[in-house]
Amino acid sequence: MSDNSKGVVPSSGESEDHVYDAGAGLVLSDKIADPGIEPHRVRMTDKSVKHEKAAERQVAALFLISIVGSIFAIFAYFFWPIEDNIAAVRTNTMFLGLGITLGLFGIGFGAVHWAKTLMPDAEVAEDRHQTRGTDATRARAVEIIKLADSESGFSRRKLIRRTMYGALALFPLPAIVFFKDMTTEANPVDKLRHTMWAAGVRLVRDPDGTPIKASEVTVGSAFHVIPEGLNESEHMLEEKSKAAVLMVRLNPDQIHSQKEKDNGYDGIVAYSKICTHVGCPVALYEQDTHHLLCPCHQSTFDITNDCAVVFGPASRPLPQLSIEVDAQGYLVAKGDFAEPVGPSFWERKAN
Repeated sequence: MSDNSKGVVPSSGESEDHVYDAGAGLVLSDKIADPGIEPHRVRMTDKSVKHEKAAERQVAALFLISIVGSIFAIFAYFFWPIEDNIAAVRTNTMFLGLGITLGLFGIGFGAVHWAKTLMPDAEVAEDRHQTRGTDATRARAVEIIKLADSESGFSRRKLIRRTMYGALALFPLPAIVFFKDMTTEANPVDKLRHTMWAAGVRLVRDPDGTPIKASEVTVGSAFHVIPEGLNESEHMLEEKSKAAVLMVRLNPDQIHSQKEKDNGYDGIVAYSKICTHVGCPVALYEQDTHHLLCPCHQSTFDITNDCAVVFGPASRPLPQLSIEVDAQGYLVAKGDFAEPVGPSFWERKAN
């Protein structure tokens, strides 16, 4: 960028030597001199056709790696499916991530290597000019674009251009396939609305599955709870993501809502652990304030008042699970949640 001690910009139609007054601008008499541009260092690809061709093949190879990575990501998604065990989830995630990483790596490194080895790397400087140039300047800009195309070899280097097109075209495909395959049903509303909880289903500890007696739940204690039989379910992970519950025993005098008391048992209340913001597990209980806290985005719920939202981005309270005790004194559900758990979805009607 050239400098002008008067802070001047020539206008179109005026001489390039025209100088404007600096006005209120500060002009330093002892300013540092413009050091100029560093001498250009010639690269091997600039003086050797052999190295130029080798660099071209390397760029094309990186774009091909991106193509292979994108295709592998789609292959991995189906070849290592997510099943109801954590090992399958880890395997799917590892190979899926590897494919997507290669897809991004190939495009990014290919573009950088192309720029550093084959495109012109000489530094240039030009005078400042008005936002809109003259017709001659605009015509010159078109010439520069054509020159840049010629120097970079974009139109001439068909191998690089075609492999780059292929990499860019295939890279979005894994995301399209994954989003399309997220559900095989036209309307998943029923799956979102119902959980494994039903009348008479015992509340058991997570993860060992042992049933809980009301006498074992002391005031101030908190239990992470799942429905009995969940660990043997064919779709354990899917069902747990909807049915997980946090159960707390309060002094009945501390509960402000009669509805909450009616759905609980002698101060024992059970609420969905699935945050109504984006579905993170609400797993933190503050005994002093009787608040449940979501660690993801800090949504806070008051467990003494129907788990109403007192802070954070969540838009509605946590659904309560209505409970009672059976003949043996074990805590059981009276039925499923009265409303859908987790984040809201389009088909959910407001209460």
